[in-house]
Amino acid sequence: MSNPEALTRAEDACAQLAAAGQPVTFTAVAARAGLSRGTLYRDLSLRALIEEYRHRAASARTLTGLADDIAALRTAIDAVASRVRRHEEQIRQLSRKQAPAPD
Repeated sequence: MSNPEALTRAEDACAQLAAAGQPVTFTAVAARAGLSRGTLYRDLSLRALIEEYRHRAASARTLTGLADDIAALRTAIDAVASRVRRHEEQIRQLSRKQAPAPD
């Protein structure tokens, strides 16, 4: 699970690399963002962000490029869906703890 600061740092690093015309790699993003490569690979939202930048830079508007874009978007959607499910479960658990006991 990424924290907002890590996500912001990774996004800034990706944007800087892309603006400079440099390849957006996990190694380059890790170095610029001050995060470990392992963190970038393990966290689905960070990984999806980097993949999005990588594909955006590499993709021409061809069928192959569009397929790559769709794959990157699916990865991002999966990451968001996973976080939503986790948050919903946390809400259910908190609701159960706060519910008054039946008389």
